[in-house]
Amino acid sequence: MKATICKYFLYTILGASLSYNAYATSPQKPTPEQKGLATINQESAKAQVGFLASDELEGREAGWKSGRIAGNYIASLLQQMGMKPLSNDYFQPFDAYRVERQKKGRLQVHPDSIALIREGVHQKYSMRNVLAKIEGKNKDEIVIIGAHYDHLGIDPMLDGDQIYNGADDNASGVSAVLQIARAFLATGEQPERTVIFAFWDGEEKGLLGSQYFALSYPDINKVKGYLNFDMIGRNNDESRPKQVVYFYTEGTPAFGEWLKKDVEKYNLQLEPDYRPWDKPVGGSDNSTFAKRNIPIMWYHTNGHPDYHLPGDEPAKINWNKLVEITKASFLGMWKMANESF
Repeated sequence: MKATICKYFLYTILGASLSYNAYATSPQKPTPEQKGLATINQESAKAQVGFLASDELEGREAGWKSGRIAGNYIASLLQQMGMKPLSNDYFQPFDAYRVERQKKGRLQVHPDSIALIREGVHQKYSMRNVLAKIEGKNKDEIVIIGAHYDHLGIDPMLDGDQIYNGADDNASGVSAVLQIARAFLATGEQPERTVIFAFWDGEEKGLLGSQYFALSYPDINKVKGYLNFDMIGRNNDESRPKQVVYFYTEGTPAFGEWLKKDVEKYNLQLEPDYRPWDKPVGGSDNSTFAKRNIPIMWYHTNGHPDYHLPGDEPAKINWNKLVEITKASFLGMWKMANESF
């Protein structure tokens, strides 16, 4: 296990160094966006996804040791790149409760629901979001980019592979947020709005991490936009390896216009399927924010035969697609943090 962890951590560092060197030797003075784009690469994506979806992490189930290891890894990378924590440290701990397993009931994080559950025999899960920030010039406006880092853990009763590695779901999204955080720092400029980089725990158990954040964050009313990743590394149709579904809030048409312009301007190797939605409330952590009328961007590459199965392995990731989506998302997030919409 130690050898695997060290290997992927070293690859993460090397990936950042390779990208920086490529930018540093460029003969022209790059724009802030170009500086950021130059740090996004396959080496980092492979290292991050490879670590998070390795067998040693046993599927990163929320509330279990493997999930805590994943959170520690993410926080260590944020610290390494010099990213500030949102609060006193990178972790936002929270507890989720439900009735004991013989009764029907979902895990809950709302205080009122918890109070009722705790009156009887109940389960308790301890989880942690990982949160970092770049402070903006205007501290009264906030934008958030997020992805859940938990998955389904292991099933010792399975015959054969027992580990739900979750390479696409959602180590791919975590990698994108990590690379975009580094890209923001590489621009050398302070954004207009504060940017929060969020890694949610407990998504697979009911969007618990993002729900807890929205319930407890005192400045939730200052949040002007949210970008979500959930499964951005596979092909739903192998004949269309560049395809990506792009959901966005229909009432914020700039989100669609930005991506169309960036695909052309930067020659991004993507074929977006634009899906404007009056309120993108389905599927993932975007729902938490859409229900609060916060405009949404959401990248997703649709389902595949290994969805929520042990076959969701790093070897099956389309690395070109993952990197191109990450680049497109950085450009969109840079505009969300700096432009009117």
